Amino acid sequence: MSMPTSHSFASLTCGIDSAAKKDVPTTIVVFGASGDLAKKKTFPALFHLFDQNLLPKRTRIIGYARTDMSVEEFHKRATSHFSPQADKDTVKKFLSVCEYVSGKYDVDEDFVNLRKEIDRLEEGACIGSSCERIHVYYMALPPSVFVDVATHIKKNVYDESCTNRVVIEKPFGHDLESSRQLSKDIGGLFEETEVFRIDHYLGKEMVKNIMTLRFANVFYEAVWNRHYISNVQITFKEPFGTEGRGGYFDQFGIIRDVMQNHLLQVLSIVAMNQPQSLNAEDIRDSKTEVLRRILPIQLEDTMLGQYVGTSDGSKPGYKDDDTVPKDSNTPTFAECVMHVDNDRWRGVPWVIKAGKALNEARMLIRIQFKDMPNSLFPNLARNELVIQVSPKESVYIKTIVKEPGLSTNLAMSELDLTYKTRYHDIKIPDAYATLILDVLNGDHSNFVRSDELDEAWRIFTPLLHQIETENIMPLPYEYGSRGPQGVYDFVEDRTGYKRTNLEYHWEAPQ
Repeated sequence: MSMPTSHSFASLTCGIDSAAKKDVPTTIVVFGASGDLAKKKTFPALFHLFDQNLLPKRTRIIGYARTDMSVEEFHKRATSHFSPQADKDTVKKFLSVCEYVSGKYDVDEDFVNLRKEIDRLEEGACIGSSCERIHVYYMALPPSVFVDVATHIKKNVYDESCTNRVVIEKPFGHDLESSRQLSKDIGGLFEETEVFRIDHYLGKEMVKNIMTLRFANVFYEAVWNRHYISNVQITFKEPFGTEGRGGYFDQFGIIRDVMQNHLLQVLSIVAMNQPQSLNAEDIRDSKTEVLRRILPIQLEDTMLGQYVGTSDGSKPGYKDDDTVPKDSNTPTFAECVMHVDNDRWRGVPWVIKAGKALNEARMLIRIQFKDMPNSLFPNLARNELVIQVSPKESVYIKTIVKEPGLSTNLAMSELDLTYKTRYHDIKIPDAYATLILDVLNGDHSNFVRSDELDEAWRIFTPLLHQIETENIMPLPYEYGSRGPQGVYDFVEDRTGYKRTNLEYHWEAPQ
């Protein structure tokens, strides 16, 4: 296997360094700058781009939050999750472009002060008749204040002489109705071209690689359909529970937290037909068309679970968290079977599975092919293409070969592209850094459009409402296990998935 040339990859990303080369005066305002998301993800991503000279040279960053703290305190918090290996001089230079403004999220005067600070930092930005500028408003905030902040930005900060971009973090609503209301409220303030709904899974290296694998390699696209593929599984597993965040998680559950957004977005990329071009809207048109062909998920095609403590008492159960209601029916594990009703995929079951407190950390896409017709060899194991998104980026094809030597026995092996062993000197950037760069470049390819969001909620909302109104109780599973009892039978019964009958275990090279 081989990766595309740098030229073709650049065409996919619309030019990785175009924002830096243009050197447009750019102001990035991070709302919620004192929160966990900002310090763990947003500021480390901005620093990565700064360190790689991928931010425009005249970039200024403003942290905005309700917390009253000095610039020095803000700098300490913003750098608290930087790598220990980060160059101290580079960190110092990065902090020299970072300012802090304290203010509430619903007070006009505070946003007026923010606008004054932006104007102060941009004084002298216009050169001659050129006054091109970019303002990015990044909401690292809980969804309850999205509309308040967006309203005050538009009223008090928005500058029509600039290019304005608003970045919104998930969750985008709680169900179809609330999502539509949020889209209506945001849409009443900003044009769709100004809105970037960020789903960080769309910035992950292997997710961004799916389009290249499919549409740049004839041997993949030739078999990427119902005639050759038996079933597709998209799996997300975490080895830890809610760990003190149970009260927050209980408002959403695993379906809203992971499946309706991350996994369904990945499914749409794997399943979509080839877009008309690499233009962002053509790509999003193809993804949305897939979502439109998926029927709402039925409860009988769903397995729900909730983790309990280990038998030895070393790990607590979900309800052992004092912030979680003792009668909570919020699932921490879910597995759903769905179908894409179009000519390419009709009859192929798609399984999406996600869970907390499972046996390992892993996110992968498993495409199992059909049995070999009229095979010379009886009872063959099936070929599979596996795209491992995390923790170790890799692509491998499970392939049947003859065992080496005098034996005529068959064995399962793999054609393996593990990034760590193939690309020794390349550091894969964090997904947030990739997506922030896309925002600066104005590339919407890896962001969720409003009609995509609407279709995603249409698919899941009936199931979510049924779980809540009928108080459907999830099945218990032990912390650190593979999930509820019967989890494998559930998939095999509904999809025809076949386990290999040959000795096989793939492990990413160390």
